Amino acid sequence: MSNIKNTDTNIADALGSDDHEFLASLDTDRGMFQQIGDSWHGPLGGWAKFAFGIAIVIGIGLAYCFYRAVTADGSEAMLGWGLMTIGLLIMQGFLKEWMFARMNMLTLLSEVKRLQVQVALLSEQKD
Repeated sequence: MSNIKNTDTNIADALGSDDHEFLASLDTDRGMFQQIGDSWHGPLGGWAKFAFGIAIVIGIGLAYCFYRAVTADGSEAMLGWGLMTIGLLIMQGFLKEWMFARMNMLTLLSEVKRLQVQVALLSEQKD
């Protein structure tokens, strides 16, 4: 029983208060929406919220442009709306790539923090 208390103490000592809060906020089985919410915090949280808002605006614009391309009368109008649809689709793809890369970075960061705890525990056991 004393060994368990020593391990808990070593983990608590190895982690700073920021690390504790970070690991507590990240569960092991988080869903996509939880991960999106987690990406809205931290130093780039404002940019993540802004990107999410822009993604919604681009999505609405994409739906409108697609509708206009499908219902266009002339081939010139259809080409213009179709190219606009493709452009917005590419913008949406790049924006979502950035958002998902941020979510993956946070997942990797939590694993690095766990590895730091394990290394700290191993170094304590060797001493």
